[in-house]
Amino acid sequence: MLTIKPARTVVMFAALFAVCLATADPVADESPRLSVTTQSTKSGRDSGLPGKISESEHEALLTSGDRNTGKRSGTPSKVGVAHELTARNDFWFYSADVVLFNDHDQDGHFHGIDLLFDADTWYEDAEVYAVTYLSLNDGPWNEYFATDNFTLFGTSADDAFNVVTELVSGYPTGSYDVLIELFDAYDDTFLASFGPLDTSALAFLPLEDSNRDVPVETTVVVVEDGGGSLDWLTLLALLVVPRIFARRLRGS
Repeated sequence: MLTIKPARTVVMFAALFAVCLATADPVADESPRLSVTTQSTKSGRDSGLPGKISESEHEALLTSGDRNTGKRSGTPSKVGVAHELTARNDFWFYSADVVLFNDHDQDGHFHGIDLLFDADTWYEDAEVYAVTYLSLNDGPWNEYFATDNFTLFGTSADDAFNVVTELVSGYPTGSYDVLIELFDAYDDTFLASFGPLDTSALAFLPLEDSNRDVPVETTVVVVEDGGGSLDWLTLLALLVVPRIFARRLRGS
């Protein structure tokens, strides 16, 4: 709240700046997407074992176009190609859950995704790998991580897998959905998928990359004068300047 006194105007500049950041128009990000992911089995994580840390780089985020499947081509290079494949009925996802973390600027958007999923099979054991995707505002699926091979043991819950990702750059502030796909580690056959249509836990996630998740410093600006007209001009400047700066910051 702004309080105007005859001889003094006290403005909380940080509050105004935070509002301007929140209302600034999003700018498309054409830069490559960077992220850092730690992968591990849930049992290994619960036992305190360190997971494997990987850095991932992908092309700029696709934000427009049809929201086709995220399924890969199944080639050894594992390049993502949207096309139709049929899921196997002997593999399925039992559950998936997401915990978001790291919101340094406290705007309600996070740059950390803690994804835990449990896939099952009718077989006694099967070696598989998973690919995870993000979609911004119902746009196309964008692959952001592919796990190493891991083993499913029938319908056991002990083989649940954990993918913890920190988005570094290339992910504009917005609402994201997550899609998980399962593949045969032997021949890259598509096995099953799990996404926002299967569980609300993978839908409408408020995310942004860490480059946009910058803590807001609190600054108090005190303006003293004897007239009311200058107070209002100063307030107007404080409202306009942060908005312009916010737009430039979003585009950087």
